[in-house]
Amino acid sequence: MAKEEQENTGKHYYANIEGKEYPWGRGTITVADIRLLGKLPAGLAVVEEAPGGKERTLSDREIVVLKPEHRYGRSPKFKRG
Repeated sequence: MAKEEQENTGKHYYANIEGKEYPWGRGTITVADIRLLGKLPAGLAVVEEAPGGKERTLSDREIVVLKPEHRYGRSPKFKRG
């Protein structure tokens, strides 16, 4: 997302992939984008780790909603499956 679009919304989003936070410019992210950001192999599943220890394997066409700002411990995290 363009910097000026991020400034218009005033919100900053981050995707936590395997313990590392990556800045992301909008409130949604695709599984393909998660793979690109985290340099995850195309053949492996992407797993969402939700608060409370719940895990869910994401489909390749899925779009995930991110929460604004740094949300340690409360926002979904992603890892290889």
